[in-house]
Parts: sequence; structure tokens; C-alpha cells
Amino acid sequence: MTSFRRRPLFLSALAVLVAATGCSSTDASESIAVPSPPAEEAALCRALDAELPDSVAGQDRDDPEPSSDLTAGWGDAAIVLRCGVARPVGMSDPQGQGVDVNGVNWLLEERDAGPRFTTTYRETYVEVTLGEQYMHDIGPLTELAGPVKKTVPAAL
Repeated sequence: MTSFRRRPLFLSALAVLVAATGCSSTDASESIAVPSPPAEEAALCRALDAELPDSVAGQDRDDPEPSSDLTAGWGDAAIVLRCGVARPVGMSDPQGQGVDVNGVNWLLEERDAGPRFTTTYRETYVEVTLGEQYMHDIGPLTELAGPVKKTVPAAL
């Protein structure tokens, strides 16, 4: 009889746990790694953060956690910007793909989760990852290129 009583209690606790998990917000900002660039580059990133738009590609700004002037996001991590990232390995690849958007050059890295773009020829690297809904769409870069061009000087 004792095991019978424990079983419903266990099932009740399990039901509460499942319900609490099911009620957790899927709109919570995604956690991403915050870059740690040198002070001069971090200053450029802070200037960029001040110029970033409130919405990109119709997505409202929703910065990821932890909060930082070096990161920004729009649309529940559909678009994530990190400033002051390390130079991507792909920049050494002579077969690497690049795009120019409004005077800002970007290295394209295709990923299953969506494309990742990193600026080239700038005094610090700015990385933008896009969700899979942007697999063949560089539209969000058109709204980010202006602030990058304004605040992160060309290196060449």
C-alpha cells in the first residue's frame, strides 16, 4: 500500500514539473557568448550599439542574455549581432564567399541553422547570425550595414 501512495505523489510532482516546463517562455532571449575584444575595439562596438535600429527585417529588438553593448538581437534570436568577435577561420579560405551590402563587405558562412556573416576590412569584426528563415535572404544586412559603416572604420 505504501508504494501505491508514493506513485501518485511522484506522478503529481512529475505533472507539476512538466506543466512548469511547458509554461516556460519560449520568447526569452537566447544566451550567447559575449566577445571580449581589446579596449579600442570595444569602444567601436559601444558606438555601434548606440546606432543599431530598434527593428530589423520587421523584427523588434530583443537583446540576448547576458546583456552587453557587444551583442544585440532582433526577433527572439532570429537575428543576432556580436561585435568584437575573433577573426573567423573562413577568412583564410581562398574559396570563401563574400557579399557587399551597402558598402560593407561580409564573409558568408553557410550553416544548417542559418547563415552567419562577418564583416571584413573593418577595425573590428562584426558577426551577424540569421535564423534559418533567412537562409537565402541577406535583407537584414541592409539595415545593419549603415550603422556598421558609420561606427566601425574600414581597415584598408
